[in-house]
Amino acid sequence: MIEITNEICILESELSFEFVRSGGPGGQKVNKTSSAVVLKFDIRNSPSLPEEIKNRLETICGKRVNRKGLLVIHARQHRSPVRNRDSALNRLIGFIRKACEIPVERKPTKPSATSEKDRLAEKKKRGLLKKSRKYRPSEEDYE
Repeated sequence: MIEITNEICILESELSFEFVRSGGPGGQKVNKTSSAVVLKFDIRNSPSLPEEIKNRLETICGKRVNRKGLLVIHARQHRSPVRNRDSALNRLIGFIRKACEIPVERKPTKPSATSEKDRLAEKKKRGLLKKSRKYRPSEEDYE
């Protein structure tokens, strides 16, 4: 059992680890060992998570979640499969903890009177600058 918060725990049976070959450093042994880890977690069918957290988790994870609601995390930073497994698990825990935080709703605000006055003054100044660039033919041009 993996403890996420005081209220939320995930069973190990809900997680699927797959060890695959990874590119990168490793010398002669690199093409023989499967050190990269692919962690799969079915968000939609997880009995451990409440619905609201499932929805926020899908939003937070974005492209890591496929159409079926399966979260896929790839870990290949380390040469050791054990360290890659821990890395993937820590990322999953981080995502779930972030989904547990209730987002604060933004309160719409109006611009202050001073900022509005400054904005209009800047627009006026800019308009005058553009107006001063305008070509005005003189009477000499017509002769």
